[in-house]
Amino acid sequence: MAEKVKNIKLPVVSMTGENVSTMTAKGEIFNIEPNKAVMFEAVQVYQANKRQATAKTKVRSEVSGGGKKPWKQKGTGRARAGSSRSPIWVGGGTVFGPDGRQNYSLSMNSKAHNLAVRSALSLKAKEKAIVVIDKFELAEAKTKSMVEVLKAVKAGKKVLIVLDEENENIINAAKNIAGTMIVPTDNVCVYDLLNVDTVVTTKAAIKKIEEALN
Repeated sequence: MAEKVKNIKLPVVSMTGENVSTMTAKGEIFNIEPNKAVMFEAVQVYQANKRQATAKTKVRSEVSGGGKKPWKQKGTGRARAGSSRSPIWVGGGTVFGPDGRQNYSLSMNSKAHNLAVRSALSLKAKEKAIVVIDKFELAEAKTKSMVEVLKAVKAGKKVLIVLDEENENIINAAKNIAGTMIVPTDNVCVYDLLNVDTVVTTKAAIKKIEEALN
């Protein structure tokens, strides 16, 4: 029987950066040995599914011109040619180019995806890059106020704010800050977790993440 992973303590701070208390986070979500292979796969799936695949080239029937036969079939000493828009001619159509219908999407089973998210969260916890704010509220949607909060809690240049519920003041205050993104607890992905310096969240959001990944 596998040994149970120990729970960990996450420090809880105020919006001014002062230590308020600690909270217990589940070890099977925030304290496992990160699985690099499954995290790599999750990032690949995320990036592949973001591809719009709108690239398209024109085949010979779509290229303008070329209606007239360049020269007569015989007697010129040159190779036969039926159209100046043949793929072997300069300015001709493309044979094996993208047609705008290509599909690059990939899939990943939920068990592997959950393991990848838990691995990324555990990695951030080991790096002490998860900041839990006791009461994360702003009276007004001011960018300056959000900058002051992030500076007070010592967040890095790239920040992922995870909210347990929609908060317009926080969302509007953070949207103009370069390198800062906001996601709800049900939209936390491996790519975002690995691509930021600090994860800023709340106690309620931590509990929701644990419920979703349990």
